[in-house]
Amino acid sequence: MSLSGLADAVLADATFAGALRDARGGAVRTLDLTAPEAMRPFAVAGLVRAGRTVLAVTATSREADDLVAALGDLLDPALVAAYPSWETLPHERLSPRSDTVGRRLAVLRRLVHPGDDATNGPLKVVVAP
Repeated sequence: MSLSGLADAVLADATFAGALRDARGGAVRTLDLTAPEAMRPFAVAGLVRAGRTVLAVTATSREADDLVAALGDLLDPALVAAYPSWETLPHERLSPRSDTVGRRLAVLRRLVHPGDDATNGPLKVVVAP
């Protein structure tokens, strides 16, 4: 289900519209936005609509998964990727699982060398815990 109509209504807010105008016009190279958790998907979708590529950083893997799911309702899901956490602490003598390493490499590859289909096409949003 697409919620793009809801996104249009939320992004019409004067504060959002001003921030997105700055993002679209290139007035600022980086944009730091602080908002309640429920506004995150709308802010990210607005930045993508403004032509920006977004790195969204969350506190936990669960928040990252929730944000990816919410963005799938506002944007084309093929434009959004989750960059999984490393799963181990730097001082531990453990390696992350091989599928985690593979998913991380797949996201990095899509950023540098995007393909032509939905499974490996260009990314507009990367969500990392």
